[in-house]
Amino acid sequence: MILWNKPIHKDTMLDDETGKSLSAMTVFSLSIKCMVDDLTAMVNQRISGLDQKDIHWVLTVPAIWNDAAKQFMRLAAEEAGISSTLLTIALEPEAASIYCRHIPVQVGETGSISRFQPGHKYLVLDAGGGTIDITIHEVCDGVQLKELYKATGGAWGGKMVDNAFLDFIAALIGKDMLKRFKEEHMEDYIDLLRDFEVKKRATDSTSEKLLILKIPLALIELVNSKGRSFQQIVQSSQYAKQTILSGDKFRIDMNIFRSFFKQSVDEIVLHVNQLLKMDEASGVDTILMVGGYSESPMPNESIKKEFARLKVIVPPDAGLAVLKGAVICGHCPNFITQRVAKYIYGVKSKRPFVKGSDPVEKLIKTDLGDYCDDQFSIFVQTGQTLNAGEYQFEKKIGTAFIVNKSFNIDIYTTTNKDVKYVTDEGCTKIGSMIVPISGRGIDQRVIVRFKIGGTEIKVECKEETTGRITSTSVDLLT
Repeated sequence: MILWNKPIHKDTMLDDETGKSLSAMTVFSLSIKCMVDDLTAMVNQRISGLDQKDIHWVLTVPAIWNDAAKQFMRLAAEEAGISSTLLTIALEPEAASIYCRHIPVQVGETGSISRFQPGHKYLVLDAGGGTIDITIHEVCDGVQLKELYKATGGAWGGKMVDNAFLDFIAALIGKDMLKRFKEEHMEDYIDLLRDFEVKKRATDSTSEKLLILKIPLALIELVNSKGRSFQQIVQSSQYAKQTILSGDKFRIDMNIFRSFFKQSVDEIVLHVNQLLKMDEASGVDTILMVGGYSESPMPNESIKKEFARLKVIVPPDAGLAVLKGAVICGHCPNFITQRVAKYIYGVKSKRPFVKGSDPVEKLIKTDLGDYCDDQFSIFVQTGQTLNAGEYQFEKKIGTAFIVNKSFNIDIYTTTNKDVKYVTDEGCTKIGSMIVPISGRGIDQRVIVRFKIGGTEIKVECKEETTGRITSTSVDLLT
């Protein structure tokens, strides 16, 4: 969640549950290294002579993450010992979608089960613990897919349900008491959330039985030490008629339990309804639910009820769909033929100054004439269809202002179609790149080609005079 919808840099810090800080890069890289080491050890037990070069790694990320967050994960994987050339960044709803492309998920009129056929359009709802990723796909010939609308979503996953549950506990015993319990009895705090997680995944949405949660003894004793017993607090609360505490067994009315899911489900339903009204969603008759949160009966049944006019499919092992799809991505990296741009992309550039139109403060006087600085030169529009594997844009850049054997290009994004200058409100610098040149002089021209249609930004530079081609990376984390 820390990498979603927030500024992210190489030195970004994370706070743990106790408030202690540590470098986010360290946390992510060590987490990845742990998985790499465990898998390598397991494979070595079965296959002798395994070389690290024999393994191609696929790291999945939410599709709604920005370009900087994806680059952060690539760097974290490299810190963990994975070679950049042996690493693919895959988008989670795409991985899940390609997995479901290979299994029977569609029920026919006769009751037969088949795979989605070419031309079929469906909405992918990837419901994880943190974020909800939603996109629209169309099946192409073979095993390929194309994205019809840009990935959208929000922080409406299982974590939102956990927070609602913790708010309920805090309403009973007080925020300060819950905070103290968390700080002094972390293991018991985690056990409480684990027990709730089990109930989240297994409780029948139509059940009217009281839900039983086990309250850690440490919490009961902590509350009792303040002069009033946990039981007295429950009996005098607004939930007295809907809850029963007996020993460490806390029985909760199902209406309270359902309320924990309400905000999450409401946000998902609202967003899906908005997407289905889009022109790009015309012909969509299926919702494909994947991700661990999709296995919970509460959101599962709520989505089916709200969208009864559509087929709502939850494949077997929905929680593993992304993982299994990632394996397929490693073997078939070009399964997505096209994606849709989420932002307007452009570069900071200079052009001839237009008197009376351009602000005076943008004027730069040179031996070659008057130029306008900070021009937002667009190369990709939001909603634009991007063919995967192809360069979407090339820009010829003169080196009249260059005195060294390289020059810098700044890349910006916005969602405002009226932006003219990179200094306009809503225009954000996302990164920069250094373009090398082999010579000097005003006759130098460099053709810079941008590839935005993949899961990461790729750039290629070609010098007109020498024909020299170099690939350069965009630094999105400085």
